[in-house]
Amino acid sequence: MGKTTRLNRLKVVLAERQRTNKWLAEKLDKDPATVSKWCTNRAQPGLETLYQIASCLDVDVTALLVPNKEENNM
Repeated sequence: MGKTTRLNRLKVVLAERQRTNKWLAEKLDKDPATVSKWCTNRAQPGLETLYQIASCLDVDVTALLVPNKEENNM
């Protein structure tokens, strides 16, 4: 199976904020399976959703993204 490209840091930020996938799914009115896919980088939220996530977690939207230089070094 191929390597998953990490584009978001959602799982890390949720842990830093002591929040769960389920909590975020409820806040966004999304299926928990969808949020789980975002957290494992098997799928990516859209830009509007990223801004909603950032607002829910009280972080800058850039905190949710893997810096492009970090991605290039993987």
